[in-house]
Amino acid sequence: MKLAEADEGDIYFDGRRITGLGMKEMRPLRRQMQMIFQHPDSALNPRQTLLDSLLEPVRLHRTMDREAGMAKALELLELVGLSSGILLRYPHQISGGQIQRIVIARALMLNPAFLVLDEPTSMLDVSVQAQVIELLRQVQQTFSMTYLFISHDLELVRCVSDRIAVMRSGQIVETGGSGQLMEDPQHPYTRKLVDAFRALRY
Repeated sequence: MKLAEADEGDIYFDGRRITGLGMKEMRPLRRQMQMIFQHPDSALNPRQTLLDSLLEPVRLHRTMDREAGMAKALELLELVGLSSGILLRYPHQISGGQIQRIVIARALMLNPAFLVLDEPTSMLDVSVQAQVIELLRQVQQTFSMTYLFISHDLELVRCVSDRIAVMRSGQIVETGGSGQLMEDPQHPYTRKLVDAFRALRY
């Protein structure tokens, strides 16, 4: 996402090297890549209504006028299971689960092709987690979107991922299809993770 500059190596997006691109060059690409952060309660401006938060991406990128933006916001609100009556509220007036749904809707306002999700359910109650994960799966199917899903929860990763990359100390130690990697891990660190996961389950 280039929120921090890379120390080494290269970053490619859709076949294009973006490692050295500046802010101006990255701006049009940012319409195609969005992020959902770990802490939903800090992802929205507390001084903005939820409506203003939803409309902010289209205002910044000038992709549509306010009327079209309103129509898009209402469409996405319905998709994430919220009513239009919530739009004039502020973040502190709704629950964590509702905030995360608003954050998901906002991420979709620009029709991105790529969505980075950093522990998107870790700060939510268990009962709400399942609802948000089901919503994310529905969004992925509806928009044919690529997810990069970051989590310590192997059950969650297996549930939403086609491929898994296991990292240790910032280095990828193993990659593979989610089923294959969970059933037949090759790296010692991956085996430890899978064994710990199985022990918790049983």
